[in-house]
Amino acid sequence: MRHRLEFAVARIVSGCLRFMPMPVVRACGAGLGRLVSTVDRFHRRIALDNLKQAFPSRSRAELRKVTVGVFVHFGCLLLELIKFSTLSEEEIVARVDVEGQEHVTQAYRQGKGVLYFTGHFGYWEIQAIAFALHAEPISVVARPLDNPYLHEMLERIRTCTGNTVIYRQGGLRRVLRDLQSNRGVAMLIDQHLHSDAVSVEFFNRPAATTTAVAALALRTGAPVIPVFALPLPGGRYRLIYDRPVPPPQSTGPEAIREFTQRCTDVLEMYVRRDPHLWLWMHRRWRDEAAPVEQVS
Repeated sequence: MRHRLEFAVARIVSGCLRFMPMPVVRACGAGLGRLVSTVDRFHRRIALDNLKQAFPSRSRAELRKVTVGVFVHFGCLLLELIKFSTLSEEEIVARVDVEGQEHVTQAYRQGKGVLYFTGHFGYWEIQAIAFALHAEPISVVARPLDNPYLHEMLERIRTCTGNTVIYRQGGLRRVLRDLQSNRGVAMLIDQHLHSDAVSVEFFNRPAATTTAVAALALRTGAPVIPVFALPLPGGRYRLIYDRPVPPPQSTGPEAIREFTQRCTDVLEMYVRRDPHLWLWMHRRWRDEAAPVEQVS
C-alpha cells in the first residue's frame, strides 16, 4: 500500500512540474529541502557530524548552514530530475553547458570503451541524461529501488534519451561487453560497501570504496573520466568532463587500491569546493565507531 501511495504522489508531482518553468521548479525544490531539513532531525544529525569531521576548522554556524544547503540541493535535484524527464531533447541540450568534451572524444578514439565515475554530488542523474544527447548513449550502473513502482518510473527517466541501466547483481558481463563495444559505462564511487571494496582515504578518514572502476580499467585498458554536473542560474547546468585519471605503474591489489584512491581524490576535490552539493546524510564512514552528535 505504501509503495502505491508513494508512486501516486510522484505521478501527481510529475504532472504539476511539467507545466512549471525550471527556475520555479528549482525554487520549489529548495523549499522542499528546507522543510525536510527542519523535520528530519536524524539525517540532519548525520550530515552535521560528517561535516564537522570533514571540516574541523569551520565554525558550527557555518556547518549548520552547509547542512541546510545539502537538504536544499537534494530537494532541488529531486524535482528538477522529474521535470528534466518531461523536456524535449532540444530543450535538454539548450539547458546545459559542456566543459571538457575533448576528453570524451579522445577517450573514445582509443576503442576500449570509457569508464565514467562520479558520486552523489551535484546533478549526476541529469548529467547522464544529457550526455546521451551531446555525445552518445551510455550504460549506467545502478541498484534497483525498493519500491517497484518508483523503480520503474526512475528507469524510464534514466533511459529517456537512450541510455541503458545495468543493475549491479550479475552486471559484470554486460559491462565488459559494453566496453568491448567501445561504449561508455558510468558508475558512482561514494557508497559504503562491505564486499568488493577497498579502504581508501576520503576527507582524511578511511572509507570502504568500490574497486569496480579501478579493476575494470586495469583489466580492459579503458580510460577513466571523472564527470560532474553543477547548477547554473536560471535552471541551467554545467557538465564537466575532467581529464582522465592516470593508471598507476604498480600491479596487483596495490594497483587497484592506488587507482581507487586517485579517483576518490578527484571526487573529494570537487566536494571540498561545493560541500553543499554532496550527500552528507549518508553514513559514508560507518565502519568507524564515532558517535553522532546531537543537534537541536
